[in-house]
Amino acid sequence: MWYVFGNRRFDRPRRIEAVVEELTGKEYAHRFWKRFRKNYVTREDILRMAQLGYNSVRIPFCYRLFLEEGPGIVWKEEGFELLDRCIDWCGEAGIYAFLDLHGAPGGQTGANIDDCIDDVPWLFLDREQWDRGIALWARLAERYKDNVVVGGYDLLNEPIAPPSQEAGDHEFLIPRLKEFYQEATAAIRKVDRHHLLSIEGAHWATDLRIFDHRYDDNMVLHFHRYGTYPDYACLEPYVEKAKELDVPLWLGETGENVDEWYTALCPLAESLGIGYNLWPWKKMACTNSPYSVNLPNDYSLIMDYIDRGPHPGYRKAQEIFDEYLENIKLENCQENAAVIRHVLRRIPFSLRATDFDQCPGKGRAFSGTAKEDDTIDYRGGCGMRLVELEKPSGEKRPGFDCGWDRYGLLLEAGEYACYQVEIPGPTALTISLAPRERPALLQISDRAGREEYGTIRAEKDSDSISLPLSGNQKGIRITAKEGTVCLVRLSFSQA
Repeated sequence: MWYVFGNRRFDRPRRIEAVVEELTGKEYAHRFWKRFRKNYVTREDILRMAQLGYNSVRIPFCYRLFLEEGPGIVWKEEGFELLDRCIDWCGEAGIYAFLDLHGAPGGQTGANIDDCIDDVPWLFLDREQWDRGIALWARLAERYKDNVVVGGYDLLNEPIAPPSQEAGDHEFLIPRLKEFYQEATAAIRKVDRHHLLSIEGAHWATDLRIFDHRYDDNMVLHFHRYGTYPDYACLEPYVEKAKELDVPLWLGETGENVDEWYTALCPLAESLGIGYNLWPWKKMACTNSPYSVNLPNDYSLIMDYIDRGPHPGYRKAQEIFDEYLENIKLENCQENAAVIRHVLRRIPFSLRATDFDQCPGKGRAFSGTAKEDDTIDYRGGCGMRLVELEKPSGEKRPGFDCGWDRYGLLLEAGEYACYQVEIPGPTALTISLAPRERPALLQISDRAGREEYGTIRAEKDSDSISLPLSGNQKGIRITAKEGTVCLVRLSFSQA
């Protein structure tokens, strides 16, 4: 969130707090964090989420706002008051609040994201930290048991990171993770029989080993997807496990990618009945979150200091952080409207031709009669032929780039692909094409292929074709009527 990635000196809350104090002094730092929590998430943020069409917000929190560090259980009111305030805004906006324990006592992940002290998930090793984690959930459940705005409790975010040379191997703790969920569930259900429990597996919420049973009759299997090919294959293991356990699915975190990746994954998840949640709502100097925080002037001085450069001086550092506190207010942020449009497929937006609908399957969403290129594993098993348009460049774009968009969709006569999109009014459809040797004829129709919207001839030297759509369509089918054509991208814009 702070435009510093990979620097261990500034990689988690406790270390960020220490550096801010080094830069600005103890008294300023104390005031800074009060103001930060007042400005970073505001009523306007929550209302804007609702305006955009989202129906829930996942609120991440660190236990240190609710519990004093040290021996015993000593409660702090600040965290509860902040949570109450945010939940009240959610009620006003008409959206659900999901409570996400992102940093549990001692740390549940063994990485920077859980605010642990040394990349060890002490929650599972230290009985006192374990008891504090259980007590925190019991306290939260008691407080919110009758609150209908609270959608549910996300018991642990991304527990137990995968083994690594840097952080070590904590696989032996996975049985302890199961025990924690069982004990936390029992503690919550003593006081709260109503709220949904969100259960995440290990390895950044991707590992399914702990899901050998249902932890509760009112639970959701919560998983995360980053940097994967955005097709059914990346969702299938979770879909199958959810069917086996008869529980719903929640893609509780996804994001940090390019616009057209969102256009592929989010509607696919929704078509499978999987809710999704973007991470994060806003961060500094970004183009792939709904909102971006502008860099303060001279922020490079802060970054230089973090990288062992000179201290900019207390007064100068305070000026920079004062500006930052203003910049994080929603009204001072940049809205990345393209991100929002691509997530929700709202015109204008574009999508790769390879990201045709996969539901309701072969013979309805796509023809599925082609011989696939078995060297390409994207959208495999669909019976649609993809071709590589360019070789990987070796340069990663910002975020979790996976290079899925270097392919085109080859259609021969009789083959088709469908694309779900709401077309409320006059719209221009532009289809980008790869070079070809002969002309081809494409028909655009409704998804069932019954109502024709137009037929377009693609000359051999044309790199795109366009067709006006009148509106009120729920989706389109593109059929190759004559010849062979390679579709690259579909762009929808207001006519």
